[in-house]
Amino acid sequence: MATAITPQPRRSLLGTREQVGWYFYDWANSAFSTTVVSVFLGPYLTSVTRAAADSEGFVHPLGIAIRADAFFPYMVSLSVLLQVFFLPIMGAIVDYTHLKKRLMAVFAYTGAFATIGLYFLNGDNYLLGGGLFLIANLSFGAAMVCYNAFLPEIAGPNERDKVSSVGWAMGYLGGGLLLAVNLVFFSMRDHFGVDSATAVRISLASAGLWWALFTLLPMTRLQSRQPQRRLPAGERYLTVGFKQLNHTLRGLPRYSQTLLFLVAYLLYNDGIQTIIALSAQFGSEELGMAADELPPLFLMVQFVAFFGALFFGYLARWIGAKRAILISLLIWTGVAIYAYSPLLETGRQFFVLGAVIALVLGGSQALSRSLFSQMIPKGQETEYFSLYEISERGTSWLGPLFFGLAIQFTDSYRIAVLAVGVFFIAGLILLPLVDVRRAITEAGNEVPDKV
Repeated sequence: MATAITPQPRRSLLGTREQVGWYFYDWANSAFSTTVVSVFLGPYLTSVTRAAADSEGFVHPLGIAIRADAFFPYMVSLSVLLQVFFLPIMGAIVDYTHLKKRLMAVFAYTGAFATIGLYFLNGDNYLLGGGLFLIANLSFGAAMVCYNAFLPEIAGPNERDKVSSVGWAMGYLGGGLLLAVNLVFFSMRDHFGVDSATAVRISLASAGLWWALFTLLPMTRLQSRQPQRRLPAGERYLTVGFKQLNHTLRGLPRYSQTLLFLVAYLLYNDGIQTIIALSAQFGSEELGMAADELPPLFLMVQFVAFFGALFFGYLARWIGAKRAILISLLIWTGVAIYAYSPLLETGRQFFVLGAVIALVLGGSQALSRSLFSQMIPKGQETEYFSLYEISERGTSWLGPLFFGLAIQFTDSYRIAVLAVGVFFIAGLILLPLVDVRRAITEAGNEVPDKV
């Protein structure tokens, strides 16, 4: 009797049809991270909140006195807190259904339309801005959990580093392109006959439109698959979600190497996020860079990071993802030491340092994602990626705390950056202790040729 041959998916230069669709969701949603979160929303929402403040500079949502300048940071923190409670339950539920693609679409378009709604943020209506941001950021995180959980389904063990890296690179390229357009538009706003507030609102809305438009491509190419676990008789999705999450948390010690990797990742990634968040402050306060020098630096980082992510993807195919990540951590440590040293004196040198950061930025994060995906037990992809997502966000205060305390007690931005280097050193200590092959085997997955 003849054996049926499973047809192989058709491939283009970038990969299969499904992989290309997957790449474009990173292209789509990165507009929110760059244009909205990183550049435009914080300063603009703060100005709107100030307009609503009382004579002492406070606003009073729900009767709580909040200083106007602190409102946006509080909204960021609240959105992270909501994710900590929401994402794990959602992840546990999704693994029991075939609705991962649909839920990804629901969250993506909820976030995109909330972002488009920021166009109506004007005057002193700060509560509208805060509410829309909460919805958008929560939806962003939920859609990302579903998106990441597709990775083990669309890429085999030996190609996962490449696929993850290309996706990350596409995110930098897409987010960078829209940000470049918006920065040009903002600088030429007088030519278009709009004031600065209107230009910001248009830029914010454009990120939502970009997110919504390019999400159409992954939605047409990603395939819905039947879940590997079935809902037990008599159970409901909500109750089984809570039970499964509790079971997973209790069972994490059984996957000791996966847990060790997650701890290592949380530490070194916190250092990465701190450098990203506070590098502009370092450039302006320590090196005296003007405000108009920073946007070109940010754009340069986006586009260099595109090539950096691709490079580290190919490097991982040669030496393995773990070794490639360790190389990136050595470079990150060198960045912290160089920033502390008296060799860094000018904005031009800082620009070069930014290029070095960009080279390792996407690679270290993309390879961490693909390596973690190898260590997830089958059928629990969404649940584990929800823990990955909220754990990353849940510790994101540690690096800024170290940075802030260093400034508080030393009054030196250079010492503060050096203090952040502790997180990279921690990664260099813990990551070599992770037995990747054992972690993959314990999860019941195929070990790739290079780890």
